[in-house]
Amino acid sequence: MGYYLRVLSPDERAVAAGILTEAAAGFGCRITGGTPSGDWSFFEVVNRSGEIPCTVERNVVEKGSIGEEEISAFKEEIADCLPRAGAEWLRAYLENVRTIYVIQVFDEVYSDDGWSAVRGIMEAIRDVAGGIIQADGEGFSNEEGYQILWQFSDHVDGEWWMAVLHGSRWEKFKMDLGNKAHRSAFKAGEIPVGVERA
Repeated sequence: MGYYLRVLSPDERAVAAGILTEAAAGFGCRITGGTPSGDWSFFEVVNRSGEIPCTVERNVVEKGSIGEEEISAFKEEIADCLPRAGAEWLRAYLENVRTIYVIQVFDEVYSDDGWSAVRGIMEAIRDVAGGIIQADGEGFSNEEGYQILWQFSDHVDGEWWMAVLHGSRWEKFKMDLGNKAHRSAFKAGEIPVGVERA
């Protein structure tokens, strides 16, 4: 079934084929399944061993489209998420998303430095199209790449870069996801005591 990462962009134009081909080549990968050109919608990334660590699909957000359905689903998903200011910011941001780049990651990502290729392609998309990131089991980032909502499993631990919205400014910090006091502060829209600030 795979794991999904998404770049949600306010730009309706497709990221140029050459940029994505170059990004993949930088990690020893090539693009197949119809090399993207012009108004492309799908391609596979193939590593040196001929395996497919990921695929990339481009969904335009327009009336009656899969992209529109995805945006509606995201709005429902975040309805009760915390902190509230982050959820409200995200809901407003989703209104302006025009393209969703869906990166489906497969088990082959663990060979030939596949994760670096996935991240490189994702960042190549963001460098051109801007946008925010959504990741399965993690949630949404802001435009700077900092996590803005609590959508993790209750059993998660480890350090993670987060951001809370104070007025119109994002306050960024690294928190311990397994620390209950850190979790409570973040969900309340506050910066946990003693954390590293960005």
